[in-house]
Amino acid sequence: MGFALHAANVKSGKAMRHLTTIAAVCVLSVFAGTSNAAPRDLAPIVLPTPAAPGTVVQPFVRVDAPVVALMHVRVIDGTGSPARANQTVVIEHGKIAAVGADGLAIPVDAKRIDLSGHTVFPGLVGMHDHLFYIARPNLGEQGGKLHSDPPLIVPEMTFSAPRLYLANGVTTLRTTGSVEPYTDLNLKHAIDAGKLPGPHLDVTGPYLEGADSPFIQMHFLRGPEDAKETVAFWAKQGVTSFKAYMNITRAELKAAVDEAHRLGLKITGHLCAVTYREAAAIGIDDLEHGFFVNTEHDPNKKPDQCSESDGLDTLYTMDPTGSEARSLIKDLVAHHVAVTSTLPVFEQMVPQHSPLWPKAMATLSPQAKHDYLLLRERTNALPPDQSQKRAVTFQHGMAMEREFAAAGGLLLAGPDPTGNGGVVPGFGDLREVELLVEEGFTPEQAIHIASYNGALYLGLQDRIGSIAAGKDADLVVVKGDPSHHINDIENVETVFKDGVGYDTQALLESVAGRYGEY
Repeated sequence: MGFALHAANVKSGKAMRHLTTIAAVCVLSVFAGTSNAAPRDLAPIVLPTPAAPGTVVQPFVRVDAPVVALMHVRVIDGTGSPARANQTVVIEHGKIAAVGADGLAIPVDAKRIDLSGHTVFPGLVGMHDHLFYIARPNLGEQGGKLHSDPPLIVPEMTFSAPRLYLANGVTTLRTTGSVEPYTDLNLKHAIDAGKLPGPHLDVTGPYLEGADSPFIQMHFLRGPEDAKETVAFWAKQGVTSFKAYMNITRAELKAAVDEAHRLGLKITGHLCAVTYREAAAIGIDDLEHGFFVNTEHDPNKKPDQCSESDGLDTLYTMDPTGSEARSLIKDLVAHHVAVTSTLPVFEQMVPQHSPLWPKAMATLSPQAKHDYLLLRERTNALPPDQSQKRAVTFQHGMAMEREFAAAGGLLLAGPDPTGNGGVVPGFGDLREVELLVEEGFTPEQAIHIASYNGALYLGLQDRIGSIAAGKDADLVVVKGDPSHHINDIENVETVFKDGVGYDTQALLESVAGRYGEY
């Protein structure tokens, strides 16, 4: 959740610290070592036997045949290898049966789909994909400053978010922190049963947050024993991962990590009170938000306390190719800690950097759209010195991620649809891929990071994350050629999940004007 102090930004106008609160090497199999946990097999839970689409889901089904042949299509297979033109992909009973050049034998009973001029790539595995929205009551101008009334509210987007993710090619996601864990679990069961449209879900437990948090919907840990008990309780309820949050202490984090690992589950963290090196030594499995929230060198950083800048001061002053950066990255790789890139939410801090997508804006409720455009306008009007500092910090964050991947670190991808409201589920996942290309990866490498690497972290790489015979038929069909024009990744037409093709346009139309409302 990348919004921890954005409410304060509305009231005080303080600059950089509130942006963490809105929030060229391909990593194939070079991730050094294995996970810190002895993980459970999550495949039966996250990727259960698919159910037939039910009455509510059927209107969004575009392709539903036992055997399907996608013909004359360009394939980006998710391994990081160059795109291959003029390919055929055969799907049989929800699985990829064969992939090869045109002329590949096609079963006589196959539904044949000519995809000339189109590209297919693996379903995205979103590793920081929330199911809620950030609402600021009565946001507006007051005395020349932005103001909203407390408390900050986090309404669940149970209806719109799953449809938006699926429409834009996210076929599996980690919720990466929950404010309504029972809702998320029940939603997952409804999707798995074919009753509602949406991706496969790795449901993360409620935020493991320490004291002094500004969020009224969170449980505030009362110490290490409470952290342990919280993990144990929610694992019993059925969540399959955990997330530590900004104000957790080292002792509480250790208790949570130890209990999660005892249960064979992984734990990630959007940290602040605990630094990256401290978390790595404790045994955390993943760190959220790239290198934007490492507070190690923030001025006046105190043990077990969040800093004033929430990590942005550390990143701004860090040379991405310098000795301090190399030492940190070496430490993370040695401890087998993955890092999740969430560039779209941090892009919003840089004036004039983020695109204003008409399709994404059309999904916002009138109030959500009003609030986002107001906050966006304030960012774009920042003084030159603040704009420059934010731009440099963002570039440092991108460079650190490149260096981490080059050193053999496992880089994951997700958008974090929070912040100022400009990161919309699904659209944000596509934007993350585009920003990875801006960061220096090839389009094929960026898609690999956003698909295979997430599957690898979850232990699902034998089922999803790349296009190969025997894998689940989770595929995205776009018009154009993202391998040469990465923005073509936005032209999603059909998303296959378990071999069923869903109509992107129909899904988007069903939530037009609803995101931010429900």
